[in-house]
Amino acid sequence: MVSHPAFWLGAVALVFWGLRYALHRGLAPESTQAGVQPLALGLPAQAVRIPAVRGLTLFAWYVPQPGPQPAPAVVLLHGWGGNASTLLPAAQTLHQAGYAVLLPEARNHGRSDRDGHSSLPRFAQDLGSALDWLALQPGIDTTRVAALGHSVGGAAVLLAASQRTDLYGAIIVSAFAHPEQVMRRWLAARHVPYWPLGWVVNRYVEWVIGARFTDIAPLYTLARAQCPVLLLHGRQDDLVPVDDVRQLWQRRGSARVRLLECDGTHDGFDDLAVVSRHILDFLRAPDEVDVQSPAHGASSAVAPVA
Repeated sequence: MVSHPAFWLGAVALVFWGLRYALHRGLAPESTQAGVQPLALGLPAQAVRIPAVRGLTLFAWYVPQPGPQPAPAVVLLHGWGGNASTLLPAAQTLHQAGYAVLLPEARNHGRSDRDGHSSLPRFAQDLGSALDWLALQPGIDTTRVAALGHSVGGAAVLLAASQRTDLYGAIIVSAFAHPEQVMRRWLAARHVPYWPLGWVVNRYVEWVIGARFTDIAPLYTLARAQCPVLLLHGRQDDLVPVDDVRQLWQRRGSARVRLLECDGTHDGFDDLAVVSRHILDFLRAPDEVDVQSPAHGASSAVAPVA
């Protein structure tokens, strides 16, 4: 049996560098433009380029609401590895209800510019660029601009909601509670012990993305949200367990939050009509309390605004 310290140091270094390689591949999602196109859903979408950080640009579909009156608007942000087409069905529902809709693609996704790694803070930066662009468009009611995000896009919406004062509402779909938990699940799936190797890996990820998990985790940004929040989650989500959204609900503090649990997975709900109705009701009156208390055994459970 080998017991020389140099052997074990070399073994640990080899494992670490292997994980480092895997992490950097994981932080650079494969770009895809696949998916349904706006015209297939009857959406009069315009392809636009949005200025982003350091002279980069983001691709987006913009669906203006026709008519002379200023319209409310929603920015829809996809999740990891997605693109603007991911949330086009939601855009269709919102547009039919009278909203202008903007669907940006985060850096390294779809037709947006490449920029090394992707991360939750970078998703939030790109969301900020999209919101700033939208506020300058004619026919937008800038007092009624909301954001909806899916998965890491939802976590990015919460981060933006904790930093900006110009959001009318935030809708969070299938978001995780804490990046540390996500990384623990990722490491466990690869049979990597959390202590000490996994802990070191997580600290390395924080260094790469330039942010501490405790500063960007939805578990903490939700309580700092400066606008009303609607949390949506599928009970059969096997990527981000429903327990994550229940953790968020418990840690909401004084934030104005509603919780809706429905049957469904990470990428879709069984009864989309019910979910769409709750989203539209929330956007019409984010601060209104007209829903029941959480009841995890029901087919859908909505928690009242705090």
